[in-house]
Amino acid sequence: MADEDQVEEGAAEAAAPKGKRKLVIIGGALVLVLTLGGGGWFFFMRGHGEEKQAVAPPPKPPVFLDVPEVLVNLANTPGERVQYLKVRIVLEVKDQPLVAQIQPTMPRVMDLFQTYMRELRPGDLNGSIGLFRLKEELTRRVNAAISPNQVNAVLFKEIIIQ
Repeated sequence: MADEDQVEEGAAEAAAPKGKRKLVIIGGALVLVLTLGGGGWFFFMRGHGEEKQAVAPPPKPPVFLDVPEVLVNLANTPGERVQYLKVRIVLEVKDQPLVAQIQPTMPRVMDLFQTYMRELRPGDLNGSIGLFRLKEELTRRVNAAISPNQVNAVLFKEIIIQ
């Protein structure tokens, strides 16, 4: 009988680890299912049924300020024919109150444009890179003239080299 008691104790001990293992596997599967379900709800269903938050107002369109037409002769070496540059420019600013602040400084802006463009050579304006450099330099000069205010960009309406 002692042998039978030992066999029953051994069987009970062997059955206990299998039962614990099965319980751990079932618990892990349950946690996995709940985690996947919660994650799915969080990513796919969380925003449904809620009121949408207020949408940001659309940005204000920029304001454009016309600059008087500029006509200058380009710098040449002696003996070359004289070439002229005619430019119509528009300044892009953020809002209308800034236009009122820029208007009194327009003579200074025009002076800076004239003195810079009179020093240009016809070769300085070749290709799109030449026009890009001109635009960047004019933007830098107008921002220096109207400081602390700033313009967003200098835009060309018309450029004629003759």
